[in-house]
Amino acid sequence: MTTPVQNFLRPGQLKLPALPPLSLYVHFPWCVRKCPYCDFNSHEWKGEGGSTAFPESAYLDALRQDLEHSLPLVWGRPVHTVFIGGGTPSLLSAAGLDRLLSDIRALLPLDADAEITLEANPGTFEADKFRSFRASGVNRLSIGIQSFNDRHLQALGRIHDAAEARHAIDIAQRHFDNFNLDLMFALPSQTLAECRQDVETALGFAPPHLSLYHLTLEPNTLFHKYPPSLPDEDASADMQEWIHQRTAEAGFAHYEVSAYGQPHRQSRHNLNYWRFGDYLGIGAGAHGKLSFPHRIVRQVRHRHPQQYIAQCAAGTPLQEEHEVTAQELPFEFMLNALRLTEGVPTDTFADRTGLSVAQIAKPLAAAVAKGLLVDDPGRIAPTPLGLRFLNDLQALFLPT
Repeated sequence: MTTPVQNFLRPGQLKLPALPPLSLYVHFPWCVRKCPYCDFNSHEWKGEGGSTAFPESAYLDALRQDLEHSLPLVWGRPVHTVFIGGGTPSLLSAAGLDRLLSDIRALLPLDADAEITLEANPGTFEADKFRSFRASGVNRLSIGIQSFNDRHLQALGRIHDAAEARHAIDIAQRHFDNFNLDLMFALPSQTLAECRQDVETALGFAPPHLSLYHLTLEPNTLFHKYPPSLPDEDASADMQEWIHQRTAEAGFAHYEVSAYGQPHRQSRHNLNYWRFGDYLGIGAGAHGKLSFPHRIVRQVRHRHPQQYIAQCAAGTPLQEEHEVTAQELPFEFMLNALRLTEGVPTDTFADRTGLSVAQIAKPLAAAVAKGLLVDDPGRIAPTPLGLRFLNDLQALFLPT
């Protein structure tokens, strides 16, 4: 059961001057097929009798129950962004997505100009359905392209090919003026020339935003158990250096480790994460962070979809809930804020943690001395060296 909201409002270690902006994350847990590199909470749907239809109605019921159960924790706070991720949420029917957004609007004070993003797999694009998604209120797509090379797509276990990727972007351009293309580099046996071709193809579509991720072998994935042959460190560094140069030439600002945006097209939802804003997370396995005047709380929903549905019906969607201690907060803050190439104003630390910046004076000075942070009292920002050795920089703020 969720801790009663009265317990979160009692006096505590922290003193936040104001509550940060609030976002909503909605997790959709099903995929057509699990990718071998993916460590997200996603499940191949294997229905009774070989059915490929997942329990959409039951899951939407659970999401509404979860949201209703959470309302006392966020009562009256406006929601500035919504992100529907997965899994493959573009598997939702047009009616199902419309119902989800209608429930959100009925229960939460959603900003009139809220950014509402839907993750989409090119293997699920149907023009009529995406036209309906736009009419229902989705105003930003994040399309999981990963590569335009059929050989690499096959190695990554993707359900689409290069032609379907191009077709998906065509549909997106027809109905959305704001969209992101996800690509990966340092893929199995990928050359620098092939990396360049992928990025040039993406740029040819004039996307407002690009996410360019270095493939990593995450624990509990098939790639971690059976590692493919990847480019060496020098080759992947060459790819990354070229990507930074080429995207800058094309007018993109490299504003976060893996994010590149045209002017005024940064992801508002992700910026809220990186600036240590709040987010309510609903859906199977969803994580959330909520602030109160004297404490910050993290939540995790039940992970398995069927268990989540059952627990929501019983009024117990949470699997875990814990208060972040004052000792943990500096590292948690820096884990997010230092991903931003421009960092954050120094005052943001106190605003978002309720702690004095004097409490992190020693690690700040150590990071500046090592050349990992810029020497600017008004801003906490990584240097180019700090971005290159980001894990080492963030580790300076671990509790001792």
